[in-house]
Amino acid sequence: MKALTDPAPGDTDGGATIYQVAERADVSIATVSRVLRGTAPVAAATRARVEAAMAALRFTPSRLGVSLAERHHAANGIVFPDLSGPYFAEVVLGYEEVAAEVGRSVLILSTHGRQAAREMVLDLAARVDGMVVLARTVDDEVIAEVLGKNIPVVVVARDRVRGADSVNAENEHSAEALGAHLAAHGHRSFAFMGDPEISADAYHRWTGLTRALRAHGVNVPQRPVACPFDEDGGREAAAVLLGTDPPDALVCANDEIALGAITAAEQMGIRIPDDLAVTGWDDVMAARHSRPGLTTVRQPMRQLGAWAARRLHERLGGDTSAPRHEVLPTQLVVRASCGHHNKEDR
Repeated sequence: MKALTDPAPGDTDGGATIYQVAERADVSIATVSRVLRGTAPVAAATRARVEAAMAALRFTPSRLGVSLAERHHAANGIVFPDLSGPYFAEVVLGYEEVAAEVGRSVLILSTHGRQAAREMVLDLAARVDGMVVLARTVDDEVIAEVLGKNIPVVVVARDRVRGADSVNAENEHSAEALGAHLAAHGHRSFAFMGDPEISADAYHRWTGLTRALRAHGVNVPQRPVACPFDEDGGREAAAVLLGTDPPDALVCANDEIALGAITAAEQMGIRIPDDLAVTGWDDVMAARHSRPGLTTVRQPMRQLGAWAARRLHERLGGDTSAPRHEVLPTQLVVRASCGHHNKEDR
């Protein structure tokens, strides 16, 4: 055992490192980390040596130093298909708020539909302790590879993946309520904009809508109108749809598509809601302040990110229980764009 002598120059005033503490106490840096964190039993004599070394060196532990000692990164990763748009921004904000509370940094990866998405995600996995994967950015097999490296994963807005925790906003029942509302007010010709093939959320919204239409004896559209999930995509797809076989109710998979569709309709002289009812999903800020106000389904975007961050923190803290699958509630918000609202609706 090394003698505990006076600190060497440069080791005082909080300048010592976890490596110097380990050397002085004649232990591994992992042992120093266990003493700091209290994560595993340490013999009383060993603990006393480590504590004496820290006192002599006036050691101030840093999160980075402890993370390095445990071969951890003190960072989590979050993977999105695309970072543009208010939905993704809200989820990231919710995630970052909780990550900051628990002292973890965040590495963000946007795959943008690239062919190399698998390699990008696996590369990120090598640099983080845990990972959140939003929507269908990569196949289930890639998530299984990450889990196989003992890296916990939480999936968001995606169907369950074996071994991973998940959090989703409720979709089908709210979509059913939206469809029932429109059908009960006399709408008989519907179109749905958004691609269920690339979005689990869109799939469940389409499923809920079609269930409501069948229950009300309304013909179900042959297929959804596939389009990008942004305003430009909504505007361009709506311009084609409304110029050929316009419905009297247009149900959009998100608010951005709906706002783009409203722009296209106005440019074509189609009045909202007199000639066409339009609805969205998410309740982003623009939906609340658009004219006419957009009927939509409010989902807890920020809470999705927050739940994922907390669950990862639990996993990294040693929780080895079975995967949890959380579904957060949503709320139908009826405004003027469907033509059937109360003045107090906001």
